[in-house]
Amino acid sequence: MFLSDLDDTTIPLIPCSKKKLSDYLSQQPETIQHWVKQSGFKAKPSTFCLIPNDKGSIASVLFALDKEVEYRWVLAGLAENLPEGNYYLETDWSNEQQQQAAIGWGLACYKFDRYKEVTRVNPRLFVKTDLDRVIAFVEAVGLTRDLINVPAVDMMPRDLAEATKTLCDTFNADFKQIKGKSLLRKNYPCIHAVGRASEHSPRLIRLQWGDKSNPKVSLVGKGICFDTGGLNIKPSQFMRYMKKDMGGAAHVLGLARLIMSLNLPIRLEVFISAADNAISSDAFRPGDILNTRSGKTVEIDNTDAEGRLVLCDALTKAGEKKPDLLIDFATLTGAARVAVGTEIPAFFSNNQSLVAEINQASEEAEEVVWQLPMHKPYRSYLDSDIADLLNSPSQSYGGAIIAALYLNEFVDKKTPWAHFDIMAWNNRHRAGRPVGGEAMGLFTVFQLLENKYAL
Repeated sequence: MFLSDLDDTTIPLIPCSKKKLSDYLSQQPETIQHWVKQSGFKAKPSTFCLIPNDKGSIASVLFALDKEVEYRWVLAGLAENLPEGNYYLETDWSNEQQQQAAIGWGLACYKFDRYKEVTRVNPRLFVKTDLDRVIAFVEAVGLTRDLINVPAVDMMPRDLAEATKTLCDTFNADFKQIKGKSLLRKNYPCIHAVGRASEHSPRLIRLQWGDKSNPKVSLVGKGICFDTGGLNIKPSQFMRYMKKDMGGAAHVLGLARLIMSLNLPIRLEVFISAADNAISSDAFRPGDILNTRSGKTVEIDNTDAEGRLVLCDALTKAGEKKPDLLIDFATLTGAARVAVGTEIPAFFSNNQSLVAEINQASEEAEEVVWQLPMHKPYRSYLDSDIADLLNSPSQSYGGAIIAALYLNEFVDKKTPWAHFDIMAWNNRHRAGRPVGGEAMGLFTVFQLLENKYAL
């Protein structure tokens, strides 16, 4: 998908806005002016025009440039539609703008081909900015997408652990896991309770990397490999894509790959709570009281609110290590999707300075994320008569906020923490963003980490 060298056969990609089209044409030979006009190219958004040479081959490609340019996606449509060949961007854009365009090109070349042969040969782009950085982003997002797209038959807790170990082996990171009944002995009772009904053993997966003298960043990912809803079984239409319920785990692994690829000066620790929320005679039940690693007890109102249960043990463990920053990713609530839709990650935080840093990083990364309030009065909805708290209230209003408040119970107030409630899935195709598993918030969080620890 990328070239590191430029030669005489490489075809220029020329951006052109509606406003500048006439100026461009006035500088071209009459044959080209006539060709562009006959082709009907008017520089409308998402259109392009192949301009031939006198031998009938492609001499150049003229493509429309929108008024509000999203540089990351400006070449994505071309990467999806241009014929096989070598191309380069002929422009005076800044290095950063060209880099983002190259990342979008690479993401548009993504294909999930594990189960079906893909015959199309991607076009190749010459990248004159930092190619290693471009590839690092493309591979990080590709890993995230791949993990989410794999169906549960091939992506159970063991498979998540193997994917983590492969990543550790690649970057010389430390890998550990605690699985099955060892979770009880090591005091991860909620992870065990959620996963105990499945023949696929639940586990806590850990990755550690980086110099111990660097600031410590802990990432926690929800790894529910399939979510039936448990005994509060989901309706079939909501269960169909529950292979993506390990999307939080996929995000922290994709982000870890990016951090390690670009050698960010942090000490990284990743925790993944992996379980299959299955139904059997051993499934946990509504009304059960579960212990947590923190010592707090939880009354189960709904077994389909299992993500927060596996996360609370991992968040407690991560907090014991006193990280400088704690971030979790989870496909946690449908309520967040109602609030901001499927394409915008919602986030919560216990620290207003961190909120400001995330918003700044979001703007710099050109990726929309949106803060929802951690409205403390809603904490009363989690009150239980017989335990320290409920896992989910019977009323459904403010569900994303209440889920965040539940997680907040297991985070040290002194630890800056952000919780990302994500869809992890594209319901529609957009250039560079195919239907299926998707990284959401990854660009923003990496920019946040780079701003805090590398710049």
